[in-house]
Amino acid sequence: MAREPSRKDAALQRPLDLNPERAGRADRAPYAIVDIGSNSVRLVVYDQLGRAPLPRFNEKSLCRLGEGLAQTGAIQPDGFRRTVQAARRFRAIAEAMGVTRIEATATEAIRRASNGGELAAAITAESGLAVRILSGAEEARFATLGVISGFFRPVGLVGDMGGGSLEIAEALDDRVGERWVSLPLGALPVEALLAEGLAEAKRRVDAMLRENLPSEFAKPTFYAVGGGWRAFAKAHMETVGAPVRVVHGYTLAATEARGFAKMLLRLSPAKLAATPGVAERRARTLPAAAFTLDRVLKRLAPERVVFSALGLREGFLYAQLDEAERYLDPLVEGAQLVGLPLARVPDFALALVAWTADLFPGEAPAQTRLRVAVCALSDIAWRDHPDLRAEESFRRLLQFPFIGVDHAERVFVAAAIHARYAGRLDAPCLSPAIGLLSPALRRRAQILGRAILLAYRFSGGAPAMLAGAHLRIEADCVRLEVAAAARAPDSEVVGDRLRLLAAALGVKRSEIVVVEGAK
Repeated sequence: MAREPSRKDAALQRPLDLNPERAGRADRAPYAIVDIGSNSVRLVVYDQLGRAPLPRFNEKSLCRLGEGLAQTGAIQPDGFRRTVQAARRFRAIAEAMGVTRIEATATEAIRRASNGGELAAAITAESGLAVRILSGAEEARFATLGVISGFFRPVGLVGDMGGGSLEIAEALDDRVGERWVSLPLGALPVEALLAEGLAEAKRRVDAMLRENLPSEFAKPTFYAVGGGWRAFAKAHMETVGAPVRVVHGYTLAATEARGFAKMLLRLSPAKLAATPGVAERRARTLPAAAFTLDRVLKRLAPERVVFSALGLREGFLYAQLDEAERYLDPLVEGAQLVGLPLARVPDFALALVAWTADLFPGEAPAQTRLRVAVCALSDIAWRDHPDLRAEESFRRLLQFPFIGVDHAERVFVAAAIHARYAGRLDAPCLSPAIGLLSPALRRRAQILGRAILLAYRFSGGAPAMLAGAHLRIEADCVRLEVAAAARAPDSEVVGDRLRLLAAALGVKRSEIVVVEGAK
């Protein structure tokens, strides 16, 4: 009898299929979360409750519920009032946008405050939102699920620094590890510690980390979650002139992250506020974020830091999906949700996946998912002027809020679509981002893009026409084999596209051959 697939097998067998019906998402209403944190209250409205949700609306109110909490044990009247007002406004916005399901979660400040329950009750009375007050364990779990949802099979430690607390837990591919810790090292308490002096803050924080983070907890990758650490990443990207200015997936060597943190801590408030990439609203709490990251990295000694734009909110959403949907690939899902509704013939992307399957013998799953995503996005610019399609597609995809990709993979997808629209390899728009790809990956992106360009030109975007053709790549010739019934009457332009593909492959000769009896 055949063995039933195990959980481990399921984790390895991630489906990479395209589904135009699923991509249409006509049966899914917008979904909203009100996140009541220790520093801010935020509403995010997503386009759907699904595997690759895109934010339709995002607004926050800086209520600073945790300010003074350590001294008084209670949320201050002004923060109390502003939070209730924000919840009332957010509920009205969500309803006006057609949201049928809205969740409200609260974290450290409401959990610790003597009047936290009173605030939760006031929010419910004024806005109708039932507030779920998360425990430290739940915060750690949902933040880690956010990272699991946003990366391709992540393994490492996840640190989520909020306004009131720091949660650290393990991401183990498709699940959250058993070990976790919640510490009072959010932006507001750390800011108060720094006010007592840097040396004293180091002594107290290091002692807390030694007591709560055993050395065996360490892993090579540390995923940094939270607004303060996102601000840190933005500042670093601007300072060094990073080729891709997207926080999600931005990766630094831990030593470089620590060096930049120490540099920020030496700046005066005025110089910090003037630092490129530092938003005015983040200038006050950025030193606390930099200091905490430095001390955590010193204690855990990972090799690298990967910044995540997804955290508790997205993990909370991800936890509500069934297992089959959680196992969908986040990049492929995002690509088809964006690409297929924009395509002239959504089903053609499925035909492209099959047609390009033999381009790269021995293709690994991590490479297959990129190819499938490129196929899903291959017709996004057909309404644009022909002279703009390549460059505009590259710029757009480079910055698009895809998840499940690092920066190099993001560049690969954008470069492949640039090649699909006949973009030149030496186009100025490709620099400096193209430098993130090795020569082999640049060539691979060119080959894939040129093959898709050929497929569209030959078939006119009709799956039935493409089914009557086959690419045969040999050492001295690239051959397009077509059935007699499928061959276009005038093949001159098809021949031009075939020569572009041959050039990408480094093959000098190309030809179109009619194969009698082929389907």
